Amino acid sequence: MKQCVHGMIYLAVLVAFAACDAPPVPLDDIAIEKTFVPEQCVRAVKVGDYVRYHYNGMFPDGKKFDSSYDRSSTYNVYVGKKQLIEGMDRALVGMCVNERRLVKIPPQLAYGKEGYGDVIPSDAILHFDVLLLDVWNPDDVVQMKTYYTPENCSRKVEVSDYVRYHYNGTLLDGTLFDSSHTRMRTYDTYVGIGWLIAGMDQGLLGMCVGEKRIITMPPSLGYGSNGSDIPQQASLVFDVVLLDLHNPKDGVSIINQDIPQPCHRKSVAGDFIRYHYNGSLLDGTFFDSSYSRNRTYDTYVGKGYVIGGMDEGLIGVCIGEKRRIIIPPHLGYGEEGTGTKIPGSAVLVFDIHIIDFHNPSDTVVITTNYKPVVCETLAKKGDFVKYHYNASLMDGSFIDSTYNYGKTYNIVLGANQVVPGMEEGLKEMCVGERRHLVIPPHLGYGERGVDGEVPASAVLIFDIEMIEMEAGLPDGYMFIWNEDVSADLFTEMDADKDLQVLASEFSDYILRQVNEGKGRLAPGFDAYRIIENMFSNQDRNGDGKITEDEFKLKADETTHDEL
Repeated sequence: MKQCVHGMIYLAVLVAFAACDAPPVPLDDIAIEKTFVPEQCVRAVKVGDYVRYHYNGMFPDGKKFDSSYDRSSTYNVYVGKKQLIEGMDRALVGMCVNERRLVKIPPQLAYGKEGYGDVIPSDAILHFDVLLLDVWNPDDVVQMKTYYTPENCSRKVEVSDYVRYHYNGTLLDGTLFDSSHTRMRTYDTYVGIGWLIAGMDQGLLGMCVGEKRIITMPPSLGYGSNGSDIPQQASLVFDVVLLDLHNPKDGVSIINQDIPQPCHRKSVAGDFIRYHYNGSLLDGTFFDSSYSRNRTYDTYVGKGYVIGGMDEGLIGVCIGEKRRIIIPPHLGYGEEGTGTKIPGSAVLVFDIHIIDFHNPSDTVVITTNYKPVVCETLAKKGDFVKYHYNASLMDGSFIDSTYNYGKTYNIVLGANQVVPGMEEGLKEMCVGERRHLVIPPHLGYGERGVDGEVPASAVLIFDIEMIEMEAGLPDGYMFIWNEDVSADLFTEMDADKDLQVLASEFSDYILRQVNEGKGRLAPGFDAYRIIENMFSNQDRNGDGKITEDEFKLKADETTHDEL
């Protein structure tokens, strides 16, 4: 029994050694083992396709006889056109890009009895480890697949348009060869006039700003056999997002968003405008805003103080109007842009809100809202007037109101106590009358405004009501007599009869005349300040007292600045 077992073991060993020395089992056909299959297979190789692939060629014992990797170059060939050994021609059919196959080819489908020089012996079975990198067909055209479409698409790319876009460029197997994103700068070019490879020229047509699409092109519409950083005869895949679009023939586009009614006046060239804005690129990228500075942008229009497109877009606006102004680059910042904020050749979008505008030739606009039946005594220069007002800007922004303080605003007309526009608006009013005033900035607070209250170069709106009025004195007078002047005026002032009048004597005398109704001081001014000035004018040598020789009535003065 043991001899039998030993004999069987010995026989098995002999069979095993015999098997090791025996030639490989013959193959009747190619054998294919798929060692890696990608999750997605958009396209499989067909007869007549052109393919690019890498391979390692080995004998069944694992000995390598050839490799495309060693040459750092793919093998590029048409399939099914007898440019390959028959077994490889058949093995490549049905492969997907990035698929990997181990292909075993019998000699009758390889190099047969002849072999191949000193590399491949007669009747050799060949193994190929194949990785497919690219496939295309001479009949292929550009393929476009949009994977994001913006909600609003008011315009699509046409031939001769100028576009700005970002892209990632890859080979069909996903190998990245170029990207505008890594340069942090868009690719800017005309479309359809030969500035791009033909496939990109075709692939960009019909895109909307903000759209994202995959553009796949065969080498005949790409770089063909002329690629430098790109392999020859490579299919190209571009993942594109369109950021900007315009045509050199474009003008300014205006979209009215809100036009107040009524609109009494529209801006013209030469007007000075105050407006707020948000500035963005066509893809929505923000670049500037007057709101963030909490200050309007103030400028003349139609005089070249702003970019051409804005100069045009601000003509014909109403106060309070909101509009969108779309400006092509040749009417904006051109090919250079502004550096970091606005790229070269960028279309600009401004959403503007007109706060106010005026013209340097404007005068005060006075509208009488109410006038009493009896309106005979009219305000004039020198009169002391008391009035209420509500003040606001043209856009309705509140500035101030006397009603909030529960008291009137009191001034002397013509004494430069208010802005010139208010002086003008108060003239010839009667008590009880109500007016609406529109005051341009050059008759208001001018280019400086009032810090924290009135913006620079702002048009002012005042609704005023005359409450009280006291007639002023004749022009040039701060004190007048209501009756004939005493012939012995100096003696009357000289209370202590020392032949000189001190300041206290002078002041007491004038106030007594006013209290008794014999004289009158100019209303609206500090009485003591007036009297002090009167005394100084009489005290000609400035010694603090008036002598009879110094004393003169105003009527006797040529300059009329005395009593």
